[in-house]
Amino acid sequence: MATKFTLVFLFLTLLSIATSTPTNFIKSSCSTTSYPTLCVESLSVYATTIQQDPHQLVQTALSLSLNKTQSTKGFVTKCKSFKGLKPREYAALHDCVEEITDSVDRLSRSLKELKLCKIQGEDFSWHISNVETWVSSALTDESTCSDGFGGKALDGRMKASIRSRMVNVAQVTSNALSLINQYATKH
Repeated sequence: MATKFTLVFLFLTLLSIATSTPTNFIKSSCSTTSYPTLCVESLSVYATTIQQDPHQLVQTALSLSLNKTQSTKGFVTKCKSFKGLKPREYAALHDCVEEITDSVDRLSRSLKELKLCKIQGEDFSWHISNVETWVSSALTDESTCSDGFGGKALDGRMKASIRSRMVNVAQVTSNALSLINQYATKH
């Protein structure tokens, strides 16, 4: 009887290990974000790095947000140098570059601060609160940039291209913030 019990226990243990893969951890974590499909697609690439480590998941999501924001900043900065821009277009691009620069700064600081969150207690609460505040502010900066391209004064492919990039950056950042909030509540 004891042998049967041991075999059943061993089987259930192996089944549990087989179903709790890094990808399942990512899917489960992303299920509560605003853009779960994007979250899973963007983070699954890093499953071997993330494993089932909540801190690594949050760090990876935040790094991804920072990288996408930096890339978009480069694109918007290039657009600003296009010839023949209308004054309203130039102003919107100029403002957008400032907002994205602020966003990059806040996300960079958040990533550094997140590394200090490995400790528990009061220090953890202080550091994770800073991260949450700065990522939330970065998300506001990204939305403000997109808002600058609203209305009919700015139309065309450049507007569409910038807005689509900003929407993607905002969605990735929103997912990162959601994962950070989850991480904070579990500590």
